[in-house]
Amino acid sequence: MDKLLIEGGRPLEGRVMISGAKNAALPAVAAALLTDQRVVLRNVPRVRDITTMRSLLEELGVDSSLTHEEHGNRVEIEALRLINPVAPYELVKQMRASVLVLGPLLARFGHARVSLPGGCAIGARPINLHVKGLEKLGATITIDHGYLDASATGLKGDSFCFDTVSVTGTENLMMAASMAEGITVLQNAAREPEVEDLAVLLNKMGARIEGAGTHEIRIHGVGRLHGAEHDVIPDRIETGTFVVAAAITGVHLFLQSFLSNQ
Repeated sequence: MDKLLIEGGRPLEGRVMISGAKNAALPAVAAALLTDQRVVLRNVPRVRDITTMRSLLEELGVDSSLTHEEHGNRVEIEALRLINPVAPYELVKQMRASVLVLGPLLARFGHARVSLPGGCAIGARPINLHVKGLEKLGATITIDHGYLDASATGLKGDSFCFDTVSVTGTENLMMAASMAEGITVLQNAAREPEVEDLAVLLNKMGARIEGAGTHEIRIHGVGRLHGAEHDVIPDRIETGTFVVAAAITGVHLFLQSFLSNQ
């Protein structure tokens, strides 16, 4: 779509169902790599990035299904095995969040080959923090022809302080540390609600994570995670957009989010 044509002068009113947060759904999909049991995600938004992430999991050999529901989508993921631990440039270039598979692949399978989002350089956005943090947990990571080659015979908990706050970096290390031996402490961690939501899912899967949503997150590593069901949190940006629209037009909107009984 090249442009949007908007005809103004009409009042806004009614009820709006807020979509699930894309930036919470993407790490949740990646977290399913941490177990060989089924992970069910509800309220997954109908956006292209989710399709790309599912394609990436299929490239790895993971089974997934998507069901259209009244409010968002239901995605079921079962990572029984790993056929090909490579996240290729053709998929990663479409979505930078693809790097979120790095931590789970290392934690569960011990190796991964993930394209850098830019294809050939770490770039301005701090992928280097993912690398430094995983290396602190015992991973060996090299960069070869635009790919991160990572391996680990067994991750071990440690303390790591982010030089700058990184949401995906926090999420990647939190997932990796959930299956590392011992205790990991992440300092200067991202405090976004999407990070908290990922911690809720991981704890449902059997992880032991404390402090998500604060600057310091403590993860007690466990040997194995299991399946879980989870509702993705509502999108705060979409919510704020409708709140502002109602405020500047002086109308009444009812904003509703999806919550199941699970």
